[in-house]
Amino acid sequence: MLFDDTYLTIKENAEAIFTDRGSKFIAYAYAITSEADIKPLIAQLKAVHPKANHHCWAMRLSADRGVFKVNDDGEPSGTAGRPILNVLLSKNITDTLVVVVRYFGGKLLGVPGLISAYKTATEQALAAAGCIEKVITDTYVINFDYPKMNEVMKVIKDEGLQILAQTSDMQCSVKISIRKSKVNQTISRFEGINNIQVKYIFNN
Repeated sequence: MLFDDTYLTIKENAEAIFTDRGSKFIAYAYAITSEADIKPLIAQLKAVHPKANHHCWAMRLSADRGVFKVNDDGEPSGTAGRPILNVLLSKNITDTLVVVVRYFGGKLLGVPGLISAYKTATEQALAAAGCIEKVITDTYVINFDYPKMNEVMKVIKDEGLQILAQTSDMQCSVKISIRKSKVNQTISRFEGINNIQVKYIFNN
């Protein structure tokens, strides 16, 4: 069962080929972190497949899975980008772009055939890519005087926190990653230590 602070994405980039009545559908699955990743990847595929009839795609972004886009690239509306997206939705996969490159084989597939082909190619690419669960975290910086080091480190150890950066002097600073579901509990423990400063780092 997935917790509210986890999400699924692909393990690695992958590709798969599906054919139907002479048409070839080559699906590419890419892990992405922003919309800026999309254009270069599609341009790269168009350079690799300049004679393909269509380069259709769909993507989902963000841990809350709220960002998505589709592109039918000349196929009948709703027959390419949407079926690709629907596979990402059904598998609850995000931070992923799937591009399906189509070479027309001379026989029309019709709307049901196109939907099925783009869906199948996408499923095969995602199966090849594999799936992993990632945890949503927040980043905080803890500032404190050196004598508080043991107390701060005890909380970090007890809560199993990841240290991202650390400076130790008379004035110390520790940058940590906290699992979203444990933030309130963990920050309460830090705030129970006198004379330390807890600062949230936005958009880490």
